[in-house]
Amino acid sequence: MNLNENYKLPETYETPSRFRNTIGKYTIKRNSNCISCGLCAKLCPYGVHQRYDNYSKPIRPVEHKCIGPICKENSYYCIDRCPQKALTLRPNPILETMGDYRWTSEMLIAHFEMAETGSLPKVNLEYDLGNSGGGFDKIRFIKPDQHKYIDISDDKIDTSVQLNKTGDGRPIKTISIPCYGGGMSYGSTALPVMVGRARAAKRLNTLTCTGEGGYPPELLPYKDHVITQVATGLFGVREETIKYCPVMEFKYAQGAKPGLGGHLLGSKVTPAVAAMRETVVGSSLFSPFPFHSVYSVEDHKKHVDWMKEINHNVLVSVKVSTPTDVDMVAVGAYYAGAHIVHIDGSYGGTGAAPDIAKKNIAMPIEYAIPKVHNFLLNEGARDKICLIASGGIRNAMDVAKAIALGADGVVIGTAELVALECVRCSNCESGRGCARGIATTDPELGYMITEEYAEQRIINMYMAWRKQWCEILRGFGMKSLKELVGRSDLLVHLDYLDESERKKYKPAPNIQMVI
Repeated sequence: MNLNENYKLPETYETPSRFRNTIGKYTIKRNSNCISCGLCAKLCPYGVHQRYDNYSKPIRPVEHKCIGPICKENSYYCIDRCPQKALTLRPNPILETMGDYRWTSEMLIAHFEMAETGSLPKVNLEYDLGNSGGGFDKIRFIKPDQHKYIDISDDKIDTSVQLNKTGDGRPIKTISIPCYGGGMSYGSTALPVMVGRARAAKRLNTLTCTGEGGYPPELLPYKDHVITQVATGLFGVREETIKYCPVMEFKYAQGAKPGLGGHLLGSKVTPAVAAMRETVVGSSLFSPFPFHSVYSVEDHKKHVDWMKEINHNVLVSVKVSTPTDVDMVAVGAYYAGAHIVHIDGSYGGTGAAPDIAKKNIAMPIEYAIPKVHNFLLNEGARDKICLIASGGIRNAMDVAKAIALGADGVVIGTAELVALECVRCSNCESGRGCARGIATTDPELGYMITEEYAEQRIINMYMAWRKQWCEILRGFGMKSLKELVGRSDLLVHLDYLDESERKKYKPAPNIQMVI
C-alpha cells in the first residue's frame, strides 16, 4: 500500500444537519390520534422516531433516516404497528423541486447522508447516476468476473496518487485519495467553508485550492495542503503565497467558462474581499482571458520557471479547459516542465458560471480524458506527468470512471459543497443569495457554518466514497487505483450497445423535476 507510512485514514463520526427539518426521500406525519406511547421509538432501528426521557410529547420524526415502504416487510414497521394508526408515510413532494438533470434530488440527499454518517446510504437512493442522458450517466463498468474478486479489507487497498512523476528532484508528493478540492476563491465562498475544506484536506492527506481570490491568513496552519492558484487577474497573488504552497496552479482557463475568464459580481466584494484582492468595495471583478503574457509553449515555460525559482520545492499544475486540441495543450505543458496537467471539462462550475458557456463551449470531460491519456502515451510522456481531470465529477462512481478512462485522479468542487448541504439553487453569484450560507460573503450568513462542521462533513463524504472505490477494485481483482488507470476496456457506453445488451446495466433514474 502506497499511503504515507505514518498516514492513518481519518475517523468518521456522525455530523448531523445544521437544519432542524432535514430533507428525506419520505415524509412521516403524526396526526392527533398519537398518545405518545413511545412504541415507534422502541421499534425503529434507524433512529427515525426519537424520544427523550422526561419529555412526554412526541418529537418530529427524523425523516431522512426513514427507508420507506420497503420497511413494510419488517416486524418493526411503525405504520402498521402504531396502536392508534397515527402515522402516515408518503414520498416527499419537496424532491420534485430540488436538483437538476445532473444532480438529481436523490443524488443530493444521498450525499447529505454520506456527509452525515461517513457510510453509504441505508435508504434506497440513486446516487451513482443522474438523469442527464449523456456524459458519465451513459458510461457503466462491465460486470466483474467473479473469479477475479479478491477478499481484502479496505485498509489494504491503495487509493493514493503520486503528483510528481518527472524525476526532476523536487518533492515526491503523494495524496492518499484520488481527489483534491478545486479552486473556490476568497469571495466566492464563506471563509469558514474555505478553512473547513483546508482542515479536511489535511486530515485526508490531500489538497485544496485557494482559487484566484488570494490567500487568507486563516489558511496558514494548513499550508502544506493548500494549492495557490495564479489566474489571469492575479488577485491576491504575492511572492509569499507561492512560498507557502506545496503545489501552485496556473489557471489558464476553466471548462465552465472557457474564453471568458473569472468573474465576481460587486455584491460579493465586501471590505474584506476588496482588501484581499486590492480593489474597490462593491466593484465587480473580471479576470481577463487569456494571460496576455502567454501565447506559446515558450511563454508558458517562462511562467513555470518563474514559479520554480520563487519556490524551489513547489510542484506546478497547469489548469486548462478542453478545446479540441487539448491533447496538444497537455503535451505542451509537459514539455514546459509542469508536474500536473489539470484538464477541466464543460460540465463543471457552480451557479455563478453562465449556462451559455457551460453548455456550449468546452469538450465534455469523458471525451477529453482518453484523448489526452492516449496522446501522452504515444508521446512517451504518460508515466512522467500526473493527469488530473475535473468538470462535473459528482460522485465516487464518476471518479472511478474518470480514472478508468485515463486520469490519475480528479478535482472535486460542487460535491464538497453538497456535503455542506448545498441544494443547487444556482444563486452562487449573489452576496446574500445562498440560503445555506455556503457561497456567500455576507458575514451573518457565512457563519451559519463552522469550520469543524465543514471539515468533518467533507471527510465523511470522501470516506463513504472510498468504500465504493475499494469495492470496485476488489471486483476487478485489483489492490490499487493505479491498476485502474486507462482501463477503458472495463467500461461500456450505452449508446454503442444494442437493446438487449443495454438492459443488463442499471438504468438512470426515471424522475421528474421542476427546473
